[in-house]
Amino acid sequence: MARPVSEHPTALELEILKILWDDSPLPVRDVRAKLESEAQRPLAHSSVITILNIMHQKGYLKRQKQGKSFLFSPKVQKENIASNIMGDLLSRLFDGSPSAMMLNLLETAEVDTNELAALRKLITRKAKEQSK
Repeated sequence: MARPVSEHPTALELEILKILWDDSPLPVRDVRAKLESEAQRPLAHSSVITILNIMHQKGYLKRQKQGKSFLFSPKVQKENIASNIMGDLLSRLFDGSPSAMMLNLLETAEVDTNELAALRKLITRKAKEQSK
């Protein structure tokens, strides 16, 4: 029985999107090489072609024919994917509470003083925007 289609990119799809957000368009061989260097394990060329074609069908990637091969580039923006995943995480795990989500982040992640200062500035800016 086939797995249901995920409403968000899978872990491997996210890795491919990160590669293509940084550098695109790329042919299959370059995507495969970058994946292998990050994963430190060999990947079959046919497996990479299959996942890229699935991502194209899902609407995550664009492809253009160049000679005998295709060049792939992202069709979705990183910000949109991040927003969708964060919104899902917020509603499903934190019952829609941004403060609970932020508290969990602050208590589980290593946040240095510079990052805390940047977060304070963002919170202050957001509070000013909402009071207008």
